[in-house]
Amino acid sequence: MILCAVAMSATSLLDRQFHTSLSSNALLEAQWYLFAFVFMLGAPATLARNGHVRVDAWYGRRSERTRHAIDLAGGLLFLLPFCAFGVVESLDFVQRSWELREGSPDPGGLPRYPVKALVPIGFGLLFVQGLAQVVLHGAALLARPAAEAPR
Repeated sequence: MILCAVAMSATSLLDRQFHTSLSSNALLEAQWYLFAFVFMLGAPATLARNGHVRVDAWYGRRSERTRHAIDLAGGLLFLLPFCAFGVVESLDFVQRSWELREGSPDPGGLPRYPVKALVPIGFGLLFVQGLAQVVLHGAALLARPAAEAPR
């Protein structure tokens, strides 16, 4: 999707530079639709790969057990409530858009309602991945350290 967005952006740039008729409102809108797909659907995958930004200078110096506790608390106190809020608050917004078959205000633009559906879908997927992370970090905290394991 990123490569498609880059190609579309390059096409728009060429259109502006050489005054061709390559670009359109639909092409311009498709670029941000692709960005929305990448961002909303990529967030859960990034969380699964532990690729989200954090203060590693502080976090990295902590013990593994402390890092699990921080991640568990962050998931329970911030990530899961935020995702649940995102899903709940976006449902009416998305439903109205689908009922109206909302379109672009620009001539030749794309329909808006399909891309708006990404909001609750993305937050929902992030919630599910966050739940998996909470379970993972909770299980790691409940597990006995290797030194205490029975022989």
